[in-house]
Amino acid sequence: MTDATAVGMSADTRKSGRYLYIASVAFLCAWVIVPIYFLLINTLSSPEAVNSFPKSFVPEFDFSSLQFFAGFEGMLTALKNSVIVALMTMVMSIIIGAPAGYALSRFEFPGKGLFRLLILLTRAFPLPLLALPLAVMFIQTGLDDTAFGLALVHTTLAIPFAVLITFSLFSGIPIELEEAAWTLGCTRLTAFTKVVLPLILPGITASAIFAFVISWNEVFAAAVLTIENRTLTAFLLQNLDTSPLHLKFAGGFILVVPALIFIFAVRKYLFAMWGIANR
Repeated sequence: MTDATAVGMSADTRKSGRYLYIASVAFLCAWVIVPIYFLLINTLSSPEAVNSFPKSFVPEFDFSSLQFFAGFEGMLTALKNSVIVALMTMVMSIIIGAPAGYALSRFEFPGKGLFRLLILLTRAFPLPLLALPLAVMFIQTGLDDTAFGLALVHTTLAIPFAVLITFSLFSGIPIELEEAAWTLGCTRLTAFTKVVLPLILPGITASAIFAFVISWNEVFAAAVLTIENRTLTAFLLQNLDTSPLHLKFAGGFILVVPALIFIFAVRKYLFAMWGIANR
């Protein structure tokens, strides 16, 4: 094989790899964007257009489906419950998860590796398996059918991710920065708030977003543990068989859009978190 032939084969290989990369990226983008786009089309179309066939690829910008959604009995209350539970989950998961991530990063103690593994194993138990004992316990403690009780369950689902994300980010910040602050008269708390916290803020923001999205999209616990105070996902599931098609599309749109806006609004913090994690 001549050098020219080898060079030609190498160039062909690189070109094929580039085409494969572009095709993979295009496929993944289409996998995410196309369903959201069709959801948008059906949400911004009239009920008649939603139920017609074939479907249009351009929205009519008719807001009658959204108006029907807003006027559906109990829908706005369920939406408010979803916001309240997601915000409570976000706050509690950070309050509990961030200190745990800091402790795992900065302190050595027996069983540290096992403790990290046990945090992950909390996600190994399927929620349906725990639904009955949780329901009984919540009824006995008076937490059933309350936003706070549901937020506790969602916080339990979000804490493992909050702990592991903040642990990895705290590990990326040199402890020498804190030690330098200690030598200048700072306590451990002031060194954390003045030195570490500004650096870790993007990671905490990303963890909060993740906890919000977990709570916003969760449906099983909300359907089992609430009756009168259902979240939007549980309310839509309850009315899935009886609700018209345009209501389902409008409900799906309302569920998807806030999470997208939330992530888009804090994208710079996500990119900053990526930079900290890869130091």
